[in-house]
Formats: sequence, C-alpha cells, structure tokens
Amino acid sequence: LLTVSQKVFFCYNSRYNAPKELYMKNIKKYIPLIIVLVIAGLGFAFRENIARAVRGDAYVDNKIFTKQLEKAQKSGKDAFPQLSDKVGKDEAEVILHTSKGDITVKLFPTLAPKASENFLKHAKDKYYDGLTFHRVIKDFMIQSGDPKGDGTGGESIWKKGFAVEPTPFLYNIRGALAMANTGAKNSNGSQFYIVQNKDDQSKQLGNAGYPKPIIDAYKKGGYPAGDTKYTVFGQVIKGMDVVDTIANLEVDDNSKPKENVTVNSVEVVKDYKFK
Repeated sequence: LLTVSQKVFFCYNSRYNAPKELYMKNIKKYIPLIIVLVIAGLGFAFRENIARAVRGDAYVDNKIFTKQLEKAQKSGKDAFPQLSDKVGKDEAEVILHTSKGDITVKLFPTLAPKASENFLKHAKDKYYDGLTFHRVIKDFMIQSGDPKGDGTGGESIWKKGFAVEPTPFLYNIRGALAMANTGAKNSNGSQFYIVQNKDDQSKQLGNAGYPKPIIDAYKKGGYPAGDTKYTVFGQVIKGMDVVDTIANLEVDDNSKPKENVTVNSVEVVKDYKFK
C-alpha cells in the first residue's frame, strides 16, 4: 500500500508507467481527510489567539500555566532541571569569575528562553565584565548586572525590557539564578540575582500546590515569595561557597558591600543556539 505522499510523488514522476489520471483519482479521495487534519492542527493556535483577543494575554497565560502546573505536580525529581548538577544537552553553562572566586551556573534556554538568550549574549559581549555586586542581603540573595552600580541601570540585548517567564518547572530555590526587575510589566533588563538563603522554606508553602521534589528542595533554603514574579533561568552547580562569602560581606545602609566585589568576567563554557 502506498501513502498519500507516495501517490503524489508518483503522479509527477515519469519513471512510473501507471496513468496519471488513476493516481489523481485516488488522491481526491483523501482530500477531505487532509483538510480535516490541517484544520485540526491549526485549531489550537486559532482558539488561543481568539481567547487572547477576547480575554487578554493574562487569562490565556494563566490557563497555560495551570495546565503545566498540573503536569509538574505529577512529575518526579528528574523533571526539574535545577535538581541535577549535570548540564543537559538543551542547557547552557557559564562561569562567573568574581573577585571572590568562581561560580559555575547552568542555564535553561528551553524553559526561560528570553532570559537565557539575554544573559548569554551579554556575557559574550563582555557586558558584565567589571560590574559590581551592588546589592547583597545576607540570608536572601546577591545581585549584580547593573553598569551604574546602584540598581537603577542596565538594559536587555533588545534595548527594551521583557516579560517574566513563569514556569512550574523552575523555582527560587537556594542557588537559583534569576532576573531582577522593578515589579512593573516588562521590566527585565540586565540585572540578575542568585538566591543565597539557607533556611528551610518548605513549611511556609502550605497547600500552595508545589510539586513534592521542589518542596524537598526548599528545605535547603530559597525564596518562594519570588516564584512567578521573577524569571528563574539558571542554577548554581558549583561555587555556592563563593555566593555565601559574598552574602556575608559587611554592607552599607543601601545593602551595598563596603568592599568592592566584582564580576571580573563571564565565561560561556557551553553555549546554546537559539532559533
């Protein structure tokens, strides 16, 4: 038996002796089925676009997130890339060479594509070289990525802010790398933070619907209040001792270290090709 594509091929290939009309007659029988399959394929995207137009992006995005969360809640540890120190084939890897030591981080381009692309491009352009950790809060996080060094500067590779990328497969657990923003819509630029908190956060999660592997991860520390509000796009896999060292520095009233601590450079160990 021949597939539809084979029949179409035969019709237009002179090496085959069967009459073209016979093949065309058989092809016509499949036309209604082909139309139905095409419509079905376009149906989901069409319905989603209609829903966005009528109810808005937030409604549709929340609906999509809810479906993803339902899947995450049923998933095991392997579904959450932050919980593994190995760098997967669809992940990137960078080393932040700081004045206090190296911090190795893996990035998640498939789950947080814009934040990952932004960070990698900035790193390759040496945008972060020489920038300070301008905001450090012990038992919370360390923050950098601002050329002005005071928390008011920085921009994305697109010269404009971009939106948060929430996913139920990435969280603000200890060692998470995330985009800092102002809280306003589309305010991600170049600033980032690394979660340093060591205290057990699992008890405060209550019945919030967190997947069990993530609840277990929060027992080692983190910042669950930031989940869905900030884009998590990476995880420290080596060098948390350096993060702790920076977090324990003496700071001024603006949470800026009194000792100048810098990101000397960001080395891209494993890149990722974005579409």
